[in-house]
Amino acid sequence: MQEQRFTKKDWALFKNKIADWQESYMDKLNKEYIELLSENDNPSDKFWRLDKRIKEDRKKTGVQLEMNRSNFIYNIISLINEGAISIVDLEEFSDELKETVSTFVERKFGV
Repeated sequence: MQEQRFTKKDWALFKNKIADWQESYMDKLNKEYIELLSENDNPSDKFWRLDKRIKEDRKKTGVQLEMNRSNFIYNIISLINEGAISIVDLEEFSDELKETVSTFVERKFGV
């Protein structure tokens, strides 16, 4: 089994922060939806684009996630990938967690 690359404190901190992170992300999405609805286009076209967008967005970690320790690192990486949080938001977390996440993000996304 792979060694855990986070602490109990990291897990507690994540559980404490996730609701605020998700609220901020959904606020950002709502503003994007308003922008979409404000476009000069047919109402039906806007409606169906919004419908499609909401169906896609509701699957994102920034909107809903499975809260368990086995998904913890995956959830953090997904939140970063979606733009719900950034590496800077992990400032209070352990060096082990930040290193694990940074390594993956750099490898996968060239950041």
